[in-house]
Amino acid sequence: MQLLDGKYVSEKLKQEITAEAAAVLATRGRQPHLVAILVGNDGGSETYVASKMKNCQKVGFKSTLIRYDNSVSEEELLNKIEEINQDTEVDGLIVQLPLPKHIDPEKVTEKIDYRKDVDGFHPINLGRMMRNLPCFIPATPYGILLMLKEYKIETSGLHCVVIGRSNIVGSPMSILMARDAKPGNCTVTLTHSKTRNLNEIVRSADIIIAAIGKKNFITVDMVKEGAVVIDVGINREVSTETKSGYKLYGDVDFKNVAQKCSWITPVPGGVGLMTIVGLLKNTLASAKKEIYS
Repeated sequence: MQLLDGKYVSEKLKQEITAEAAAVLATRGRQPHLVAILVGNDGGSETYVASKMKNCQKVGFKSTLIRYDNSVSEEELLNKIEEINQDTEVDGLIVQLPLPKHIDPEKVTEKIDYRKDVDGFHPINLGRMMRNLPCFIPATPYGILLMLKEYKIETSGLHCVVIGRSNIVGSPMSILMARDAKPGNCTVTLTHSKTRNLNEIVRSADIIIAAIGKKNFITVDMVKEGAVVIDVGINREVSTETKSGYKLYGDVDFKNVAQKCSWITPVPGGVGLMTIVGLLKNTLASAKKEIYS
């Protein structure tokens, strides 16, 4: 088993992003600028947004955090998004999910200008991705592609099984792994909670991408010898073993599966760190007008 080390790859790529951000500042007279909107005080969301803001500063981006409490109206939130859409000094805008139940996340996603949608969730970006056109790729799938590319993992002609069909990870990941690109050119099976014979299907995979959100769901008996295993899961549980009071688990039983596969991502230290890099690269591309001029 060899480790797909998200910490190593993310630090390497962030050094490259830092140099490019400095060039943007020199030529445009301002830093790439990412705005994040956080509604409420969900512990996981607080952690994720803080990490995004910290990493922006680390690579030389300007970052702005706009906070609302849970009582904010949908109208007020949508009006703020429109205000940011019109701000020429902002390159990227993200609204951290989940949102309170009275706010429609689809309305929020579609309200964001697709040219600033550095999370890659807008229907226009997803549609362009499906057609293999230039776009902002969803940050987590983008990070996975960057990791596979860095480690020169061969994917062409292999069977990739994706577990989980979310619009954020599973569904776009299945499209990206099937398209004519490198990484890509896989034969892809997209599975989910209603899939019959799931264990058998996963066992046939050369590449497993687990994004189902269930602790240790992928067990050693579901993995064939030599498979590449990408664990997207981040499952937080209360723990007395850590200073934070929480411990993170992936969707894969790492301890046992690691003995059988060829490559595997750890949790933490794997895909989560690469998601940040995907977001940073999208924001940089927006600042450089590389996709939408």
